[in-house]
Amino acid sequence: MSGTKSRKKRGIGRKALMTIIIFTLLINVLMCFGGSFIFDHAIEKIYNERGYVVANIILKQIDHDKIAEYARTWEPDEYYEKMTLYLQDIQKCSNAAYIYIGIPYEDRTIRYIYDSGSEMGFVDPIAAPFDEIWRCYTEGVRPESYLVRHSQYGYLTSSCLPVKDSSGSVAALLFVDTNMEVIRSTLKSFVLSMSGIALLLLGIFCLLNWYFMNRYLIDPLLLIRKNVMNFASSNAQNDHSLESIKTGDELEDLAVSVHSMEDDIARFITDIRTITAEKERIGAELNVAKKIQEDMLPGMFPPYPDRKEFDIYACMTPAKEVGGDFYDFFFIDEDHFAMVMADVSGKGVPAALFMVITKTLIKYRTITGMSCSPAEILKDVNNRLCEGNEAGFFVTVWLCIIQVSTGKGIVANAGHEYPAVKKKDGAYELEISKHSPAVAAMEGTVFKEYEFRLEPGDRIFVYTDGVAEATNAESEMYETDRMLAALNLHSEEELEFLLKDVKADIDAFVGEAPQFDDITMMEFRYYGNET
Repeated sequence: MSGTKSRKKRGIGRKALMTIIIFTLLINVLMCFGGSFIFDHAIEKIYNERGYVVANIILKQIDHDKIAEYARTWEPDEYYEKMTLYLQDIQKCSNAAYIYIGIPYEDRTIRYIYDSGSEMGFVDPIAAPFDEIWRCYTEGVRPESYLVRHSQYGYLTSSCLPVKDSSGSVAALLFVDTNMEVIRSTLKSFVLSMSGIALLLLGIFCLLNWYFMNRYLIDPLLLIRKNVMNFASSNAQNDHSLESIKTGDELEDLAVSVHSMEDDIARFITDIRTITAEKERIGAELNVAKKIQEDMLPGMFPPYPDRKEFDIYACMTPAKEVGGDFYDFFFIDEDHFAMVMADVSGKGVPAALFMVITKTLIKYRTITGMSCSPAEILKDVNNRLCEGNEAGFFVTVWLCIIQVSTGKGIVANAGHEYPAVKKKDGAYELEISKHSPAVAAMEGTVFKEYEFRLEPGDRIFVYTDGVAEATNAESEMYETDRMLAALNLHSEEELEFLLKDVKADIDAFVGEAPQFDDITMMEFRYYGNET
């Protein structure tokens, strides 16, 4: 069992919905915090200014000189009683928390001239910012900031104005306090109202956003995903469902592109199937052609077990299914034996067809002709092949006719590789002779021939250029020097094993590099009349 759990995937629709909800809640929280912060300062200012309005009204109604007198005598009189009732009515009507008049001292205390909860002369610590209050008292100016304070009387904000007598001197300070709980409850009511409205609006926005996102983004994407999965699972059958996407934007372009791509893939798969079927058919036909070509070449060894004058062995490894190389050997009569090694230009089926024609013409002309001259035979075959050779094929041919009883031979080499000859007690060496042009290269070509004689124990090794030109991965050629070395290394072996060892040496040299030319080899050993 796997040690790791598979990660559960969330659909794009669920992700989009979660994103919208989280974004909506975040916007709502930020709006509430931002709104409450702004409203908090605004409401504090409003209540503070309202306190100053009440304080200004009071200052216009009370007798300032009387306040200055009370600050000196600290004795109430009949006016004080009237002023007390007036201030109590104002406090009640204005919903102020406290209204009081007092004198601040440098020891941070205040002595009340009037206070609704205490008697004249009562002293209390100052809980509000003392510097602002002292500046108001000493300089007669209104405080610049809100005088918010926490004290035994509660959480309050104070509006403070100086009370000046007729001479312009500050006699005392008038305070109008507003309970901060009133501000907080107003702020709470505002936040709740704003949150409700924001949630409603953002909820509507969320639904509309989800609807349009679902319609114009998520549903088209899911449809494209479903279409692609169905296309893959249905063996590339296009259902044309993407044609229903009409968003008028890049998603519609994407759907059109995917639909077009699926059509191209479907056509491509159909073409691949057709090509594969055709390739299989051609492969089968090539296998038949390969079998036919193999059957055309002598393949039974030893071919003449009743003839003790010689032994022969040959093999061919085509680069493709069929090749352009061929070898042949046959008796012309009881005493004359013909050997052919040839290489058609090109490879594959065209070269193989030309090879069949060439092989047939050479054998037919050799057997039916009145002359055992290789030069005459190649001349006649050359003229026949040049007729209608529009493709420009040509073939290099090594044609040898040996008189078995005497070992006398005649050879014509039409552009082919030099054979390797081994004398009875010698080593393999290239038999250098003058080449004639290749067969079918030019009509009316005259071919040269030369004679030689084999002694019992002599050998002839003939091959095509696929042997010497075999190339490894480093682009190095096998060449004839390596071929001769391999031949001499295994010269005492039977013909079949000799050719197999040479082929194995070629394969070891080439390694993993691909074979690009046919490899054909033939070995002839002459025994003569020795028993």
